[in-house]
Amino acid sequence: MRALPRPAPARFEVRVLPNASEAARVAAEEVVDAAGDAVSNRGVFRIALSGGRTPRALFQAMASRRFRGRVDWGRARVFFVDERCVPPTDERSNYRMAKEHLLGPLRVPPENVFRIRGEDEPRRAAREYERVLAGEFPARAPRFDFVLLGVGADGHTASLFPGSGAVAERTRAVVAVSVATLSERRITLTLPVLNAARRVVFFAVGKEKRSAVSAVLQRKRGSPTLPASLVKPRRGSLIWILDEAAGADL
Repeated sequence: MRALPRPAPARFEVRVLPNASEAARVAAEEVVDAAGDAVSNRGVFRIALSGGRTPRALFQAMASRRFRGRVDWGRARVFFVDERCVPPTDERSNYRMAKEHLLGPLRVPPENVFRIRGEDEPRRAAREYERVLAGEFPARAPRFDFVLLGVGADGHTASLFPGSGAVAERTRAVVAVSVATLSERRITLTLPVLNAARRVVFFAVGKEKRSAVSAVLQRKRGSPTLPASLVKPRRGSLIWILDEAAGADL
């Protein structure tokens, strides 16, 4: 599939910090800023979280004494960018990781958290999450105030992998995907949802991210072989927050 050029984000920024702790602090400041804007302008803060190992440092920063009182989590509506097809108690569950390191410590009201039901049949779970989003955004397509993303060594983001038909999806907000390289099934938001966000933050730390970060950021037009390079919010901000190890080639 030929990659089409996309309009540049309203704000584009790459920040390289000395270490992972500082990168997590700066990413947490972005969450605080986005939450303040959202609550002030719309009375609610809608955030979509990614899973995996990398966001844990950010979640722990948000739950720390330094940040825990700076977001009104009672006005937050918490969603997920993607999920593995496992029960919420499974150690691989994105929801479980977020609950243990962010939602639980901050005592985010359970009724304000909308997890993807990874234990259900994947296509049914994807359709159900689309219904959840339609209920949250009844008058328009989903537009989150903040989307947290990571990037894999192969250039994937969310659960949008190179070679997957999900990368080309333009009508569905949520789809089920099979990841052959990992022998996994997952459920993920699609590019139209990610690119509708008001603020997208890529958070990547560690030397294992170095090559992917460099490849994605140098691909100005974006490419389906590097799905993360196709995330370019049309009317929002795109911010990459890295430590020196991940940003060494920039």
